[in-house]
Order: sequence, then C-alpha cells, then structure tokens
Amino acid sequence: MSKERTIIFIDGSNYYHILKNMFNDKKLMEFDFKCFIKKLIKSKKLIRVYYYTAPLDRKKDEKTYTKQQKFFAKLRKIPNFKLILCRMQKVKINGRIIYQVKEDDIHLAVDMVRLAYNNAYDTAILVSSDGDFVPAIQAVQEIGKEVENIGFENKFSYHLKQECDRFIKLRKEFLEECFN
Repeated sequence: MSKERTIIFIDGSNYYHILKNMFNDKKLMEFDFKCFIKKLIKSKKLIRVYYYTAPLDRKKDEKTYTKQQKFFAKLRKIPNFKLILCRMQKVKINGRIIYQVKEDDIHLAVDMVRLAYNNAYDTAILVSSDGDFVPAIQAVQEIGKEVENIGFENKFSYHLKQECDRFIKLRKEFLEECFN
C-alpha cells in the first residue's frame, strides 16, 4: 500500500507569534523547520509544505527586515518547501499604527481547497490556531480528504479541533527538540 500523500499548510504569522510567546528566550532563527516537518509527517509521504506570511516593511525597521529575509532564505533551502508571500498593510487602531498580514488566510484556504480538488494530497496538515479555516476544512472533507490540525498547548481553536479529522496539540517539549 502506498504512503498517504500529505501537504502541510502553515499559517506563518499565527505560528510565528505563538512560537515567539513560547520561546521568548530562544532565537527563532535557530528553529529547525526540517526537524519540525519530519516530526509532523511521521511515515506519511510529504508532497509539499506551504508557509504563508508577509515581508516586513524595510523602511520601518531595517534590522528586523534583514533578520526576516535571512529566515526566508533558510526556509527556501528546505526541499519541497514553498514560501507564499502575502502583503503587509499599515492600519491605524486607537490612534496607533500597526502592521497586519493581509490575504494570508485566503491564500491558504484557496490553496488547500484547490489542491484537494486537484487530488494533490490525501491528508492536509494545517498548522494554525485560527478558527476562520473551518469552511475550507469542510470543503476539503467534502472532496474526501482528511485534515489534521496542529494546535498549540497554550492557544488552539476549539472549532478547528471539532471540525478536523485529527487534532494534535503541540507541547513545548515537542517543539524544543527542533531547536539547533
């Protein structure tokens, strides 16, 4: 019997902020995504990993922008890894200017459904704690595909947990093994 074809979809902004909160004392550049992917995939056949995020504003903070570009370069070296860059939008909230990643969720949802419809995978692994993905998950399941949700012990979506075929709560110890 052939291995289960699997695609991993990572909500990059969501993942980054949760990881940063869990490991504020460690440098996130030292996180080994190859190790993380291998631990998620287990014995399944990895087709591809999609990572959705947005580039920071270079003018706002050159140092952080440069760090992010190095991080992107590291990701691009991983086999079967596709970095999907969305846009960053400046928004004024309560008189404060903040930056928000835009279009990442819709790109991820469309890719998940499109690739399921094209029979590119048997199982989708969604690394996110964002319950907004439930309609995309339902569409993928209607096509006959399975969806696993990888949530975090300190933050996960009850709706994702209920809707997905499998839910795995990532614990800090699991992630610590992926730091160089």
